[in-house]
Amino acid sequence: MSTPVGGYVIKDGHIKLNEGRERVTITVRNTGDRPIQIGSHFHFFEVNRALEFDRTASFGMRLDIIASTAIRFEPGDEKEVSLVPFLGDQRVTGFNDLVNGWTAHGSGYSYLPTRAESLRRVRQYGFKTTSPREDNE
Repeated sequence: MSTPVGGYVIKDGHIKLNEGRERVTITVRNTGDRPIQIGSHFHFFEVNRALEFDRTASFGMRLDIIASTAIRFEPGDEKEVSLVPFLGDQRVTGFNDLVNGWTAHGSGYSYLPTRAESLRRVRQYGFKTTSPREDNE
């Protein structure tokens, strides 16, 4: 069997997505009046402010779905989604300017924003969350 230039050779069997990775399942509700679509590699902590969920649990995480796909929330929709941590340096920049730094759990680079600082920004910028306030926020 020959493969055309640029073609793929796929192994027989099933592909296991994010096998062995830590997963978090959260419930998300669209409180807005417009549909919201979230892509596979968007930092879930920073998604649209009208989505209400535990943002603390989603810090440093992305959707546990196939790359280049998305999940859509119609107005009033409530869904459970599975999240996995970013790999690599776990530096998250851009999106909604809530983090712009290192997102790994535990001790890290002190010059980058902490999770507590990012949560403070969530509340300051009017993002919905079910996360309880932290003492150091």
